[in-house]
Amino acid sequence: MKVRLPVILLVSLVALLGASTVSSIQNAYANAPNDEALASAKVESPQISTTEHSGRFNDTKVEYEVIAGDTHFMDEEGKAKASIFSTAYFRTNVKDSATRPLLFVFNGGPGSSSVWLHLGVFGPKIVQIPSDADPVPAAPYNLNDNPFSLLDIADMVFIDPIGTGYSKALGEYEGKDFWGVKEDAELMSEFVRRFITEHQRWNSPKYLAGESYGTTRAALMVKELQEGWGTIDLNGVFLISSIVDFQTGDFHPGNDLPYITFLPTYAATAWYHDALPNKNEWDSLESFLDEVRNFALREYASTLVLGDLATQAQLDGIRDTLSRYTGLSSTYIEQSKYRINEFFFMKELLRDRGLSVGRLDSRYLGEDASNVEARFEADPSGYAIDGAYTAAIHSYLASDLGVLRHTPYHILSGEVFSNWNWLYGSSARSQGFLNTSQFLAKAQRQNPSFRIFVANGYYDLATPFFATEYSMNHAGIDKSRLEMHYYPAGHMMYIHHPSLENLANDMRAFLSQY
Repeated sequence: MKVRLPVILLVSLVALLGASTVSSIQNAYANAPNDEALASAKVESPQISTTEHSGRFNDTKVEYEVIAGDTHFMDEEGKAKASIFSTAYFRTNVKDSATRPLLFVFNGGPGSSSVWLHLGVFGPKIVQIPSDADPVPAAPYNLNDNPFSLLDIADMVFIDPIGTGYSKALGEYEGKDFWGVKEDAELMSEFVRRFITEHQRWNSPKYLAGESYGTTRAALMVKELQEGWGTIDLNGVFLISSIVDFQTGDFHPGNDLPYITFLPTYAATAWYHDALPNKNEWDSLESFLDEVRNFALREYASTLVLGDLATQAQLDGIRDTLSRYTGLSSTYIEQSKYRINEFFFMKELLRDRGLSVGRLDSRYLGEDASNVEARFEADPSGYAIDGAYTAAIHSYLASDLGVLRHTPYHILSGEVFSNWNWLYGSSARSQGFLNTSQFLAKAQRQNPSFRIFVANGYYDLATPFFATEYSMNHAGIDKSRLEMHYYPAGHMMYIHHPSLENLANDMRAFLSQY
């Protein structure tokens, strides 16, 4: 049974808001389940926990309410289809709460819960791990107040997509029905619409904040929310460790672009681990990377484009320069056909030391069972931190927020990733490489308030900063409404303590400009 707005209220809303906006509100309510529908589908009712807390953020005392629980969605026939788990933070000791900025926060994967951004940078609690890529011990872990949380100036909602956290398909539906580029963006956008309707936040400044594939999702959600009638105009997006153009990171035969866009991060990694015999030639990491960028865009790119037409002198020149910038031997570069694969680099750079470098954060080092393999056996920057965040979120939800369930909280799901539908267009041929940067540019053209914040880690070999720069320079994005920030850390730059403080300050300044 669909929920209908009273006739008198509906007429008043049409007069005040316009028919298209009221239609959007009706749709949000229409997709809300009722007890009768849930019972007929043999689906458990949503579980919701509400708790009260206080903390000090940005040297400001904040009292806040946390609502952690499920939001159920119905299909057009009134059948339960999905349950999304979210954790929402609302500051209570403030006036005009309805017009406070509201951030919708999620991670990527695809297949990741929101735990990383939740307990790593945005939330009021933060899990403490070593800052300088040192090994992370086993439990117990410290979950401390996060003095850098933005809760003093913004309310926040952390969302777990289907198959992550406690979110799941319901009734006759399966996870695969929501595991796709378009499918995921549509449901997540539906959640945003439902949330601002139920919590009366239509008039709040609204932002999306995503990390990794979450930045892809954010761009897709911008299109879903802002285009057409009955739109939800956003004030901006936070793109943390961005990947919006997959051509920049797909080492596919015939695609030379990743070899160019990854090079500055290879160079930064070699710099960090003192793998450059001539490191003292440059005054700083930044000046070194400026030189590497210039080479990558010019001599290196033009030589790769020439292919077999390149002369031996040109090939010898880029071989020697690549060796100088990466620390890899000239022989290795030549045998690689002057094209360095990211996974091969992670193993080769410090092979003489018997070590591999991390992908998510190349500051981390790992020791494999065999040193003659082409790739590492696991990402040392992944297994270093996973246990801490897993323990922290389970402990925090149960002890602090009253969320205690017998089903597991899925941190990062391989099942979601392996079953992901990457097709967004009408066919693979029409889509090519998935590229969502165009939606950000279009959002700026249609919305004068739409701004973009990008956070990059110098040692991120999953979503390299130079690849992001390339994406932002090839979509028609208004640079006056784009902020690019850089930190001496990796994919999750916030686990580096100085970078966490700088990132929080940068985001706070960006948010204060709305």
